[in-house]
Amino acid sequence: MGYWVWMIIVSLIAGVIFGPLARLVLPGKQNISLGWTILGGGIGAFIGGLIAYFLDVKDTNGPDWIQYLIQIICAAVVVAIISSRNSKARV
Repeated sequence: MGYWVWMIIVSLIAGVIFGPLARLVLPGKQNISLGWTILGGGIGAFIGGLIAYFLDVKDTNGPDWIQYLIQIICAAVVVAIISSRNSKARV
């Protein structure tokens, strides 16, 4: 499979970890389900992976801590957007 297909698959798997981490760093309560949290984390991980790829910080010797940090920040932004859209829909 191509590089981008693997990146999408890995990003969705990373969403299981980065989505809940994103909710931990966000202030307040997010009224979204676990599924939306994981999907938001996966989308954020994918966007963060792209940013890390274009900043050339994706492949380092050892763990890619800068990439992980970028992915968690992007996941937090996506989860916050989903949460704000979801709270407006409930009002």
